[in-house]
Amino acid sequence: MAETVSDASRGGDGADNAPTLPRGVRLGVDVGKARVGLAQADPDGLLATPVRTLRRDPKKNSDQRLLVEHALSVGAVTVYVGLPRNLSGGHTPSTQDALDYSGDLAEALAAAGSEAQVRMIDERLSTVSAQRQLHENGLNVKNSRSVIDQAAAVAILQQALDMQKSLGRPAGQPLA
Repeated sequence: MAETVSDASRGGDGADNAPTLPRGVRLGVDVGKARVGLAQADPDGLLATPVRTLRRDPKKNSDQRLLVEHALSVGAVTVYVGLPRNLSGGHTPSTQDALDYSGDLAEALAAAGSEAQVRMIDERLSTVSAQRQLHENGLNVKNSRSVIDQAAAVAILQQALDMQKSLGRPAGQPLA
């Protein structure tokens, strides 16, 4: 039987009988043209932290292989991938790139025996927010590109965790 996380374990009194979610590590992924940021949450889904930045390698897919290896090593239950949209919510070339990447990642996870579900999270302005936060902390954005990708992945994952807590179910949309 899967272990679950209740409202009571998150500091609530559990009196509202809120739905519980399976415990397990959740990952956040920020897909860029040159790099992929990776973040990870604790098994209770409270806090997202940066893991690493992977160099994107569309020919050899080494970035996806490393992502799959990491997901397997930590027993990830969900992988949240940022879905970039324009400000009005429409698709962009980056939107399609993220969807394609996510589909390939889901296939690679399944082929490796992982049951982790890949879900898409609207990530409008996550990179902009990450850049602003780094700048406010005194980091030079130009020299911190790999950190920006990790910070964007953290923002995506933390947004998903917060939505998940509020909704009582996994956040975002599963791949179609």
